[in-house]
Formats: sequence, C-alpha cells, structure tokens
Amino acid sequence: MRAEYDFSTMEGRKNPYVRRLKKQVTIRLGEDVLAYFKSMAEEQGIPYQNLINLYLRDCMAQGRKLEWGELSTFSLPAPCMPWWRETRPRERSLLRS
Repeated sequence: MRAEYDFSTMEGRKNPYVRRLKKQVTIRLGEDVLAYFKSMAEEQGIPYQNLINLYLRDCMAQGRKLEWGELSTFSLPAPCMPWWRETRPRERSLLRS
C-alpha cells in the first residue's frame, strides 16, 4: 500500500450499478396494509419499504395478475382518472357492479 495516492490523474467511469438503483415514489396505502407490512418487516428485521419492494418484485417475477373480480369490494372514483373512460371501458363497467 502506498503512503500517498495521486487522484488527479484518475479517470472517472460510470457507475456499473446505476441500472439497479431504486426510484423514490409516493404511494398511498391503506392503514391496515401499511400496519401489516410494518409488523412483518419488524419480525424479519428489515425496513418495511424493502419488504414491500420484495413482495412486488416476487409478483413481477411470478407474472401474477390481479383478477378484476377481486376489485369488486372497492370502487375507484372515475373523475379522478380521466383516462379511465377512454382506455378501460370493460374494467370500468366491472367496477361499477
């Protein structure tokens, strides 16, 4: 090991892990859902955000899809989503029932 290093001659390079970096987003979760993930994360000893990310990654890897029949217990307000009328007429009719 050298006593001193000259960093002025070093060339920069791109971060090889930049593709794997996480993006910060805002998401609204029900209080019960958040409490569930927080308690499970505490049991596992990991941050709850990481646990949610692991669950979503597992869903993605398994190719899981949400069946629209599962949405029958709640309704989405259509005025909040103007694109809904034009792009999802079948799903919108399912949510109304």
